[in-house]
Amino acid sequence: MSVYTVGMWLYQNGGGQNIQQTMQAKLRERNINTIVDLNLKDARSQQGKIVCNDTVMEELDLFFSYNAGQQTQYQVYLYQTLNRAIPMINNFDAFALTEDKYQTAHLLNRNGITTPDYHLIHKNDIDGLKLAIRQCGGKVVYKPTEGWGGVGIVKIDNEQALDMLLPFISKTDLRYFYVERFINYDNTDYRIDIVNGQYIGCYGRKAPKDDWKTNITSGGSIFVREPEPEVIELAKKAAAVTGLEIAGVDIIYDREREEYVVLEVNGIPAFATPEQEKIGLNFNNKKVDAIVDLIDSIVTKQTAIKAA
Repeated sequence: MSVYTVGMWLYQNGGGQNIQQTMQAKLRERNINTIVDLNLKDARSQQGKIVCNDTVMEELDLFFSYNAGQQTQYQVYLYQTLNRAIPMINNFDAFALTEDKYQTAHLLNRNGITTPDYHLIHKNDIDGLKLAIRQCGGKVVYKPTEGWGGVGIVKIDNEQALDMLLPFISKTDLRYFYVERFINYDNTDYRIDIVNGQYIGCYGRKAPKDDWKTNITSGGSIFVREPEPEVIELAKKAAAVTGLEIAGVDIIYDREREEYVVLEVNGIPAFATPEQEKIGLNFNNKKVDAIVDLIDSIVTKQTAIKAA
């Protein structure tokens, strides 16, 4: 029986260390060894090899990269290079796509998946930006195309508010504006976890009083939520379109248009923390099992291809 070796870089806070240990044990049962803590910030590359902590990364059967908070441009650059040599979870193309909100929304729309109405406009096209605000009913949300946790997101309620922001905007190095129609919703969302096309679990997030952003880093809170079948199917379709093997799909209900809307697709959705498990978020074991199954299927398939 073949023995495989996969590399892992998994976040360690919020219960991540325990998740990693559980995953290692389950992989070991399938004759899959793991080398952990392969943080690409410690890697060096020369003469066709990327070496991290004395491990030649190209000799791994797969690399599982799952750490959003510590990702740097250097690591992402090596991530892209490495994915040309070995399988990665998530694959680099899907990861890079979903790191960009405009690229994600554009692809989802072209595949018939509803997102907020959006506009991408050159930074010097102020008339185009004002037109976009009017076309969006007078309220838009400005979002940096990259980033997470609600950082840099600003609601613009009218053209006058935009005029007040323009002096500040002119001093930034922005190349373009990405804005979305502000959606009338109940200040709660769905976070749906999908692994390899399989529904794993769901929870809700609620914005704090007097705010509209549900992000935990913006003061939002988590609650147990049972999704409607329509929401699950929408999340599955969004994950499939982006190509992510592991996805967290954020969905809200547009009360004005009476439809569900995909806000974002996240390539590194967190596991439930120990505190969240206590309130009923119990999908961690199912998620670990699904990821282990996915790793197993990829490495055994690659061996079969090489043997052929």
